[in-house]
Amino acid sequence: MRHHNSVHVRWADLDAFGHINNAVYLTYVQEARADMTWYSRVERGLTPLFKDMVVARAELDFVEAIYEGGVELDVAIWVARIGNSSFELGYEMSRNGILHARAKTVQVAVSMETFKSRPINEIEREFLNEYLEESNTQK
Repeated sequence: MRHHNSVHVRWADLDAFGHINNAVYLTYVQEARADMTWYSRVERGLTPLFKDMVVARAELDFVEAIYEGGVELDVAIWVARIGNSSFELGYEMSRNGILHARAKTVQVAVSMETFKSRPINEIEREFLNEYLEESNTQK
């Protein structure tokens, strides 16, 4: 299963080349991740998860540039791997059926008392397993 989040491409997201600046894609990824683990859960009356995670790694592959602001971009997000204290998420950003970018991030669950990694708990693991698509793991 994939979670989908719509992000608005702002005029300010475009750079001097007239396309979305590369750094902005990480903001889109962050918005989708926050929606998946926090906002969409609150809307459904569920407790947010992973308020204590950090991003340990982020990768982006740019496929097709977007040359306009004021449009909506669909960000699909899924779980590619679940470890003891970390998990990997995959992302595809598309519009009108055209794939524009792929991304992958590795998150680490962190104890807010020690600021060190902590094991993913059973509730979090159950949530992650709902979105697990091992075949989509990007190498």
